[in-house]
Amino acid sequence: MGVVTAAKGEQADICLINTCSVTDVADHKCRQAIHRLVRQNPGAFVVVTGCYAQLEPERISKIEGVDLVLGSNEKANLVQFLSEGFVSRDGIATVGEGDTAVGNEAQGRAVKCKTEKTKDIKSFAPSCSRGNRTRYFLKVQDGCDYFCTYCTIPYARGFSRNPTIASLVAQAEEAAREGGKEIVLTGVNIGDFGKTTGESFIDLVKALDAVEAIRRYRISSLEPDLISDELIDYCAQSRAFMPHYHIPLQSGSDTVLKLMHRHYDRQLFADKIHRIKEVMPDAFIGVDVMVGCRGETPECFEETYAFLSDLDVTQLHVFPYSERPGTSALKIPYVVADADKKVRSQRLLTLSDEKTHAFYEHYKGTEAEVLFEKAPRGKAMHGFTKNYIRVELPAAMAREEYDNQLMKVRLGDFNHDKTALIINH
Repeated sequence: MGVVTAAKGEQADICLINTCSVTDVADHKCRQAIHRLVRQNPGAFVVVTGCYAQLEPERISKIEGVDLVLGSNEKANLVQFLSEGFVSRDGIATVGEGDTAVGNEAQGRAVKCKTEKTKDIKSFAPSCSRGNRTRYFLKVQDGCDYFCTYCTIPYARGFSRNPTIASLVAQAEEAAREGGKEIVLTGVNIGDFGKTTGESFIDLVKALDAVEAIRRYRISSLEPDLISDELIDYCAQSRAFMPHYHIPLQSGSDTVLKLMHRHYDRQLFADKIHRIKEVMPDAFIGVDVMVGCRGETPECFEETYAFLSDLDVTQLHVFPYSERPGTSALKIPYVVADADKKVRSQRLLTLSDEKTHAFYEHYKGTEAEVLFEKAPRGKAMHGFTKNYIRVELPAAMAREEYDNQLMKVRLGDFNHDKTALIINH
């Protein structure tokens, strides 16, 4: 369309806001972002899409300055809707038949909402990009069929669906031609890959591993019940899949896991961690854990804390439970106070810091291959080892030509804020 990214400080003609709705906090931040962009770019054509737009289209359409609201199905056709709406800004933004116009009297023009019911969300928008990053992000799957009691994702993103392995390999090959060296596989429930095409996730992994110009792959997140021994064993001996896993646990209490309608128990989770560490002892393992969900009594939380303390994992992604309208979790009677959620979160974050610090400590003085990422001029460069240790190259040693380069280095001590290991001179 001839559209280019607005420069810093320049007012934009078009604002695209892709929203999240995983928690109440996410909803709030999305509304703040919409208001901020409308205020900073007066007169801009404002499009809101993503999960929050799918779940709350009417509410968003009433925000002053919003021109177009697109749900998950329509996001794939954003350019078409944007073209039609932007070109016909003489009072009505037309985005196709059957749309519902919602008047925005404050600015004298109509807003179009375009969303579909969950069962009708079937489109898949291909995406393999890096933006201003070094690593590429390849979307291999979308949607989820799990319907955990606390979660709105199936309503916001639809059921599990995916493109073909051949199309994903083609996108990886294109990233390689552009100079990409590392790709992160992303999606909502990646391990469920194949529902649409009759293929499997392990077949996708093998096919991508054969794209030799890509030196590294990482898997963003895998449900524990979908991590097969075959997958673990293949990644352990593969050419390019890194010893790095991110696995959602959510709770280390079987009582709470049942209330959540998760598809595993804590023993299965522990078995998967042990299996990974058995064949990949250097593996970095990140774990999602939720605190304060309905039904999590103090005893249940202590079970989670003890379980994670004993588990050989590297880092915890901790977040407090957020009430989501329309979820079956609201039927669970036991409610955790916000103050207790904060205390529990802090205990797990402290545990996470201890585990990450110990993991990094183990590799001080060792040699590692690091993929460096671009840094602002005069600032330290950072990169990651194969097993996701963050490495810092002091500003005095940093060079622009190091960006997107794989370099062998010797790891030294921690940097000033303990977030990385500094390269030994």
